[in-house]
Amino acid sequence: MRSTVVTFPNGRVSGRSPIVGAVPVGDRHGLVTAETPFHPLDHTWPDQPADRGTIGELPVLDCVTGAQSNDGEIFVGESIPVRRGAEGWEWLVVHVTDTPLPVGAEVDLEVDAGYRAALSAGHTACHLAALALNAALADRWRKEVRQDRLGHPDFDQTAITSSRIVPHGSVDEYRLGKSLRKKGFSADDLDLTELAGRVNERLGTWVAARAPVRLDVPGPGLTALRTWHCSLPEGEASIPCGGTHVRDTAELGTVEVAFTLEEATLTMRTTCG
Repeated sequence: MRSTVVTFPNGRVSGRSPIVGAVPVGDRHGLVTAETPFHPLDHTWPDQPADRGTIGELPVLDCVTGAQSNDGEIFVGESIPVRRGAEGWEWLVVHVTDTPLPVGAEVDLEVDAGYRAALSAGHTACHLAALALNAALADRWRKEVRQDRLGHPDFDQTAITSSRIVPHGSVDEYRLGKSLRKKGFSADDLDLTELAGRVNERLGTWVAARAPVRLDVPGPGLTALRTWHCSLPEGEASIPCGGTHVRDTAELGTVEVAFTLEEATLTMRTTCG
């Protein structure tokens, strides 16, 4: 089996392709097509949920990442024993159904466009919120750390422990523990209301700017190293990303964040719409 050609980075939500393989996924059936518009759950950083939709008119109950080794064995999801994109492996999109379809059959693939759009908005808002958070916390660093593409200390990538995209939003968790303090960050007297106000003010400016959003797509494979770009008033922002996005910030309507802090974990909830 060859690696699946994916069309979701270009915004596609439908397609037609032959089924080239099948693999058990628990007591369900995993169908692999030569090409697909479906975005699967990433097994290494499962931030954006899998697309919903149909394959050959069957409901796609889940969509996961698969990897085939040189000897032909296929691993799915968390059972994949190698790093994403490892050489010598074929990387697959596995559409999970309750009913099998024959290998070789030509099928239509249809993604739930409304659900995709909601996740795309949530993912773009997530990146914007991370950049705005970096800017709002820039004066709390006492040591030099890596910077984001807008020139601010990259709190997001330094402290993040989990990120989850939801329809029209995201939930991101950051660890404000001893390790972060050693790197030079101070969370003393952190006022969450003031922080949200500073982040939201910047987000409002960025949404009003109708800043263009694009994905750099270097290849058709699932594991191609894609990059999110947004032409913000402060400059061109970019973040490595395998998800889906809107075309400009105006599509988001509004973007706002709220924070909670519990046991040294800062949670940022982002909503848009």
